[in-house]
Amino acid sequence: MTLFAVITIILGCFKIGYFVGFSECLSATEGVFPVTHAAHTLVQVYFLWGHAKDIIQSFKTLERFGVIHSVFTNLLLWTNGVLNESKHQLNEHKERLITLGFGNVTIVLDDHTPPCNCSLPTLCSAISRGIYYLYPFNIEYQILASMMLYVLWKNIGRKVDGHQHQSVRFKFRGVVAGSVLGLSALAATIGVVVVYLIQIGRSKSKSESALIMFYLYAIALLILMGAAGLLGIRIYRIDQKSLDESRSPARKLDADLLVGTASSSSLISWGSILAVLCAEACPRYTWFNLPYSVLMIVEKYVQNLFIIESIHREPETLSEDIRTLRMVTVCGGNAMPLSSSGLRNGAVAGDAASPGGEMLRAANGNTCLREGCGVEGGEGSREGTPGPACHPGFLQGDGKRSVLRNIAAFLFLCNISLWVPPAFGCRPEYDNGLEEIVFGFEPWIIVVNLAMPFSIFYRMHAAASLFEVYCKV
Repeated sequence: MTLFAVITIILGCFKIGYFVGFSECLSATEGVFPVTHAAHTLVQVYFLWGHAKDIIQSFKTLERFGVIHSVFTNLLLWTNGVLNESKHQLNEHKERLITLGFGNVTIVLDDHTPPCNCSLPTLCSAISRGIYYLYPFNIEYQILASMMLYVLWKNIGRKVDGHQHQSVRFKFRGVVAGSVLGLSALAATIGVVVVYLIQIGRSKSKSESALIMFYLYAIALLILMGAAGLLGIRIYRIDQKSLDESRSPARKLDADLLVGTASSSSLISWGSILAVLCAEACPRYTWFNLPYSVLMIVEKYVQNLFIIESIHREPETLSEDIRTLRMVTVCGGNAMPLSSSGLRNGAVAGDAASPGGEMLRAANGNTCLREGCGVEGGEGSREGTPGPACHPGFLQGDGKRSVLRNIAAFLFLCNISLWVPPAFGCRPEYDNGLEEIVFGFEPWIIVVNLAMPFSIFYRMHAAASLFEVYCKV
C-alpha cells in the first residue's frame, strides 16, 4: 500500500504540472485538488502504519464516525480515478474500432483536452501520457486503504480472542519451481502486452493477430493456474489439520472481497459467452474468446476455494505432535533414546503405539515396539486407521509445505501477470467488437466500465491474499 501511495503522490505532482501548463483555462481547483490529495495520502499512510492493528476501546462513537468517513472518502477517490481512466480508455477504444472495420458503431471522439494551448506542449503531452499509466496504482491504493480502514472500523470495541495467533514470516526457501514458472508467466505477460499494444489498431489483420495471440496466452495461463489451485485444494482436503474458527474481521473481509469482486468481474465473461453463442456471424478470432471466458470464470472459482481454504487453516509449525515413530524399546523399565522424529510435546511412550507398531514380548518379559507409522494420538491410531503421516511422503511435513508454498508463489505471480494487461490498456473486451454488435455500443461499454475495476482489484487482492498464504504455510 505504501508503494502505491508513493506513486499516487507522483501522480499528484504530474497533475500539478498539467495544471501549470494549462493554467490559463483551468479552474484553480484543478491545482488545489492534487496538493490536498497528496497531503491526505501522506497523513493516511502514516496513520495506518502506526494504528492499523489497534483495537480501540474509548471514544468509540467518535472513532467509528471518523474511520467510516475515511472509508467512504477513499471509495469516492477510487470512483474518481476509475472514471478518469475510463474516459481515456474509451477514447482509445473508439479509435481502434475504426481499424477493426466496425463502421456501424457510432463513434464520437473526445480527447478531453482543455480549450487552450499548453505553454510547454511537449511537457504537457508527456505528463498526460504519464498520468494515464499511473492511474492503476492510484486506484489500487484507494481501495486497499478503504479495506484497511474498514477492518479498523470493524475492530472498534471488539473483545480480543483469548489466544494469540502466531506471527508469520516470509521465507524464500524451497519455492524454486513455483517462482520460476511464475516469473516465466510474468515475463511472457509483459511480452504479450507490448506486442498487443503495438499491433492493435494498426490494421484489421494485425489487430486480429494480436487478439488471437492474447487469447492463446491467457488460455494456457488459466489452465495452469486452475490445475495448481486444484492440487492445493486436494492437499488440504487430504490433510486432517483442524481449522481456525476464531473471529477475524480481516479474514472475513478477505473472503467476502474475493467472492464479491470475482462475481462482479465475471459479468464481462458471461457477456462474452452470450455474445459468441448468439452472434449471427463471428470472426475467426472470437472463437478463442469462448474458452477464454469460460476458463476465466472457472479459474476464479477454484482459486477462491484454495485461498479461503488456506486462510482458515492453522499456521504450520515445525514442532508438531508425533509424525513418525522409528523404534521404541522398553527393556527392564528403561527406555531407549528416541530419534529426532519421535515423541514430542510431552508425549509418553505408553500412548505412542502406532498402527504398524506391534507389542512383542521377549522371553525375559521385556517389551519392545516395532517400527511403524506414527500418528498424532487419538482413537484412529488404536483402531488401525492411517493418520496423516501414513499418506505419501510429499504430503507430509516439509514436503507438503513445500508443495503448497510453490503453488502459492506460482499463483501470486500469475495474478500479478493477469493484473498487468487490463491495468495498462490491454483489454480485448474493448477491442473484440463482437459484444458491441450483439448488445449495442453503450450497454456493453457500461458493463465493461463497471466490471473492469473489480477485475483489476480482484487480481491485486488475490495476489495479496496468496502472499499471506505463502507466509502462513
